[in-house]
Amino acid sequence: MVRNLILIFLSIVFLGCQESSDNKIAIVIHGGAGTIVKENITPELERSYFLKLEEAIRVGYEILKNGGSSKEAVEKTIHVMENSPLFNAGHGAVLTSDGTAELDASFMDGETLDAGAIAGVKNIKNPISAAIAVMEKSPYVLLSSNGAEQFASEVGLEIVPNSYFITERRKTQLKAIQNKNEVSFYDPYIKDSKYGTVGCVALDVNGNISAGTSTGGRSNKKWGRLGDVPIIGAGTYANNECCGISATGWGEFFIRNVVAYDIAALVNYKKLNIKEASKLALEKVKDLGGDGGVIVLDKNGDVSMDFNTAGMYRAYINNEGELTVKIYND
Repeated sequence: MVRNLILIFLSIVFLGCQESSDNKIAIVIHGGAGTIVKENITPELERSYFLKLEEAIRVGYEILKNGGSSKEAVEKTIHVMENSPLFNAGHGAVLTSDGTAELDASFMDGETLDAGAIAGVKNIKNPISAAIAVMEKSPYVLLSSNGAEQFASEVGLEIVPNSYFITERRKTQLKAIQNKNEVSFYDPYIKDSKYGTVGCVALDVNGNISAGTSTGGRSNKKWGRLGDVPIIGAGTYANNECCGISATGWGEFFIRNVVAYDIAALVNYKKLNIKEASKLALEKVKDLGGDGGVIVLDKNGDVSMDFNTAGMYRAYINNEGELTVKIYND
């Protein structure tokens, strides 16, 4: 009798381990969408983007491969992009009309539906970590401006002067836009108009989906303007029952269409696949006059990287460790 019980117990353990080993992991990232065309980017700059996208996504994938959480994978992956001057997030963010950087970020946990976000901050080195801290260490979902910075300091996050985020590239961009007297996405450095938001969605071995997004917003923005990134359901959403989403685009239109949640709802309630849901959500944005892109990862590890612009910086690693990195609409 005892022997039989032991055999049953060992069988259960074995089956449990076998089931766990079959669980899928996957990770997808974006670095902004826009009128990104090959003839406007030098081979050297193109290579820099490819290498940085690969570096970022491999950081997250290694965490997932070693059994780490999707939350950690998203945070560390976005750190790489926030710390790079190539993207409009963290160091290298676009500048406001006053010549300062104001940063936004958000994060959502698909298992618990907990979320955190920060908006309009000027001194937090890695905004995505502040968004996660809001989720984990405060009773709130969204903190802004000076209060968010005070909170970040109190929980031990790295605080830097605003000058840390400002690059010559962004000064040149701001000057060019202000000479035209407009609020614009134009970036003369790569001769395109680009939404430089960065984002990541990851699925870990336990089936948990996390999504995060970080941005500097729009160049030459005024009056404390905020886009979709810090708005849960607009720029970021995650739910283990269906999928995780991170968006990049004309934030006002993504807010009005509640794009990230719209995609999740289309998957959850209308039973569309993530590709169908992404295309439909972006069509709604286009119908109102906006554009942009989304990355979506579902509970099966399937991915969608859709956009209605000329290009989107994006990368994906599937359960087999196969890497895809793309920039253009190909």
